[in-house]
Amino acid sequence: MSRGYPHLEMEPVYGFCHAVIEMISDAFFRGDTAGIENLPPRGGYIVAANHASHLDPPIVGLHLPRQVCFFARKTLWKPGFASWWLDAVGCIPVDRDGGTDVTAIKRVLQALKQEKVIILFPEGTRSPDGRLQRPKPGVGLLACRARVPVIPARIFGSSEAMGRSDKVRLGSPVAVTYGKALQPADYDDPSAGKERYARAAERIMAAIAQLEPPPVTVI
Repeated sequence: MSRGYPHLEMEPVYGFCHAVIEMISDAFFRGDTAGIENLPPRGGYIVAANHASHLDPPIVGLHLPRQVCFFARKTLWKPGFASWWLDAVGCIPVDRDGGTDVTAIKRVLQALKQEKVIILFPEGTRSPDGRLQRPKPGVGLLACRARVPVIPARIFGSSEAMGRSDKVRLGSPVAVTYGKALQPADYDDPSAGKERYARAAERIMAAIAQLEPPPVTVI
C-alpha cells in the first residue's frame, strides 16, 4: 500500500472518489484525526462509528488507507448511473424496511473473510441532535458472527457541518478519533442468550462514547 497515495492501489472508481473526497474534506471540513495507529494493517475488521450526518461515511472512510465496504439502501439501486456507481465502489445493498436482510449479512461476512474493511453505524440512522443514540443490535450480530476486531470511532463536528437539516456549513471542521481494537472477547458474551447481540452492540457503543476529540493541531 502506498502511504502517500493509497487510492492508487484501490479499485479505480473507488480510488478516484477517495482522492476527490479527500480534497473536498481538506478544503472545507478539515479537522484533526487521532488513533490512526489503531487501524490493523491487514485482515478484515469492522469500524463502528457514531452517526449524525451524511458526511460521516466518506469522512470516516477517507482516513482508512484501505478500500472500505459501505452499506446503502436497496432503493438507491436505480437504473442508470446510480446502480453502476454503487456497484463500482463496492457498496452492499441492504433492506431497511424491516426484518433481517440475510443476503446483506452474508455479503458482509464474505467481505470480512476476504480481509476487507466494513464501516457500520450502530445507531442505525443519523442522530437528530448530534448526541449519541442507543445502538441497534445489528452491529452486535455482525461482529459476533464474524468474530473480527471492531475499531470504535467517534466523529466530532459533523452535525454542525451538516446536520439533519442537510444545511452545509463550509469551513466547519470535522474530526475523528479511532479507538483501540475491541477483540471478540471484549464485546461478545455467548452466554447472554437472546441478549447476546444487543449486549455486544451496547459494549461497542460504550467504547465509542469513551473516545475523546483529537488534540487540536496548532499551526
